[in-house]
Amino acid sequence: MSRAHLNSGRAKIGDFREMSRANILSILDSIHGNKVLVWDECLTGPVGLVAEYSVLKEHGVSRMFSMSATGLPSVRVDSIVYIIRPNVENCDIIAANIRSEERRGGSGLKMDYHIIFLPKKSLFCEKRLKESGVYGSLTIYELPIYLYPLDTDLLSMELPDSFKELTLEGDPTCIQYAAKALMQLQMVCGIIPRIYGKGAAADRLFRLMLRMKQEMVGFESNIKPQIDSLVLIDRSIDLLSTLPTQLTYEGLIDELFGISQASVKVPADRFGGQQQQQAGDVPQPTAPSSTEMRQVPLNSSEELYQDIRWLNFNAVGPSLSRKARSISAQFQERHEAKTVREMKEFVEKLPSMQAAKQSLGTHTTIAEMVKDKITAEGLMDTLEVEQEILSYVNSDRYLDSVEDLACKDYPLTKLLRIISMQSLVSSGLKPKVLDMYKKLVLQAYGYEHLLTLQNLEKAGFITPHNGQKTFGTLRKRLNLISDIVDEQNPTDIAYVHSVYAPLSVRLVQQLEKPGWRNIRDILDILPGTSFEDTQQIPTHLKNISRPDDQPKVVLVMFVGGCTMAEIAALRFLSQQEDKNVEYLIGTTSIITGSNLLQSLQTDLQPPVF
Repeated sequence: MSRAHLNSGRAKIGDFREMSRANILSILDSIHGNKVLVWDECLTGPVGLVAEYSVLKEHGVSRMFSMSATGLPSVRVDSIVYIIRPNVENCDIIAANIRSEERRGGSGLKMDYHIIFLPKKSLFCEKRLKESGVYGSLTIYELPIYLYPLDTDLLSMELPDSFKELTLEGDPTCIQYAAKALMQLQMVCGIIPRIYGKGAAADRLFRLMLRMKQEMVGFESNIKPQIDSLVLIDRSIDLLSTLPTQLTYEGLIDELFGISQASVKVPADRFGGQQQQQAGDVPQPTAPSSTEMRQVPLNSSEELYQDIRWLNFNAVGPSLSRKARSISAQFQERHEAKTVREMKEFVEKLPSMQAAKQSLGTHTTIAEMVKDKITAEGLMDTLEVEQEILSYVNSDRYLDSVEDLACKDYPLTKLLRIISMQSLVSSGLKPKVLDMYKKLVLQAYGYEHLLTLQNLEKAGFITPHNGQKTFGTLRKRLNLISDIVDEQNPTDIAYVHSVYAPLSVRLVQQLEKPGWRNIRDILDILPGTSFEDTQQIPTHLKNISRPDDQPKVVLVMFVGGCTMAEIAALRFLSQQEDKNVEYLIGTTSIITGSNLLQSLQTDLQPPVF
């Protein structure tokens, strides 16, 4: 995506990306000669959103590889540059690589070794490199990139294990990174005047931001505020919204194929003779591929995708049909062009018409693949069970339908999603029901999943009944369940799950009207503290007010991840004519119920004798 496109929203996300790009290019320019980049595999895609491979090549990068314990390929360059997350496993691999190169004599030329820690170095890593005896051979850099732009209204920290680190490991690193990210964003987009939050992690994040602000006295942003309010949401206050199957077009693509850094990889053979289209020149390390896949970019720079991504999947087919008729009518205009001027006007429109036709073909094919997977994976059976649970009927009983799924070799993660959903809706499972589900999982899938069940209980997904009916109260007061949803022309955010409105988004919606002070009793039911505060704006910027016809910009920051369905719901609220609010979304990562629960799974390993 271009800088101009990212800047097309109220908040200048393109300028924020340029700051990150300047940081990485500055480091590369300080390293002499030809360079080979060796990537921590989890950083290839995120950094590609900031600096494409073509840009890196202009700054002395000749080749790129994924980091591997098997060693470096034979290359003749001046510098080897590792770009890694700060963990000791990566440092061990680098140390092994360097020792291996020294033993075999390298390429015959003197090579310099560099490490770029992203976003910052750690004392543990430096200590490990010293213990390995390679610290003196390395030059160390820090690359403070905390947020990556996925679209004009979406920023992600790309930390997929943030929820696990917070809840199971007690590691607050992602909170520190989130505070740094929000402080960086305010340097580019101006100070955010009002801050609201809910949850323990949100409170810790806010307090850390206050401390950082005190340390930056005299260095505050002098830019006119582009964001009016910040809402901090701790994922732990709303675990339920991660679990129901997402039913928007974008959400189903993520559920079934997995969206990564605003693109999806799908089988290339389904596209027939369509021209291959790569995702925004994302730098890809050389790696063999057993099955040919096509990488399709998914962002708002493509007009058709912007129009259909937030739709319920049942509305996507009719929308594509209308688009096909519109494109066909445009191509028919060539027969009506009689004069030279009319022919010239048609020819000028032809490139955009051909791009629209190719886009239509791409998304028609993807929609067909989604539909095929829904049938192949028996998703309709899952939806029936989910809606039975969400309807709050028999939600406190042992469900035979769950046992039936387990007997059909249903994927364990998906079964745990359903059991977790029932537990959260029922405010915990009765002891007898909980024991029956645990027995079902261990007997059907193996006793090695015992630790996984313990992890899910610790994280709050599958717990004993606490004697309350929290969901029942929330369901009524916040209108979380809608029995009748117009999927074609929705009027409420419940369309993203066809029945359930995400609690997190409903809280954000309530903040604007009637305000959190009017639902204080509801906020008190949810775990963690709730708070609101203000930040002082420099005096010379106070008189610059937002025009009345300009919507208010609210940044919603999820600590622990958010789903595409929640993002779609916030975008839906932004598009409502009676709303004067434009939502910007930030998150530690984009998640689905399945990959969130997978991050919490731990298999028991047999002892080694």
